[in-house]
Amino acid sequence: MAEKKAYPLRISAPVLDAMQRWSNDELRSLNAQIEYVLRDALRAAGRLKPPADETDDGGDDSR
Repeated sequence: MAEKKAYPLRISAPVLDAMQRWSNDELRSLNAQIEYVLRDALRAAGRLKPPADETDDGGDDSR
C-alpha cells in the first residue's frame, strides 16, 4: 500500500456536505470518498497510472 500523507483541506460547506452524503451512500469514510474521487479524476485526466494488476506477482510464468 502507498504511503499516506496528511494534508489540511479547505473546502466549502456545500461541497463537504455533498461529499459526506455520497460517502454515506457508498459506505465509505469521508476521507476515503475524497481520496476515491480525487484518484478517479486523476486517472481520467491521465495524471495517475492505473493500479497494477493485483494478481500479477511479477514472476515468470513461461514454464
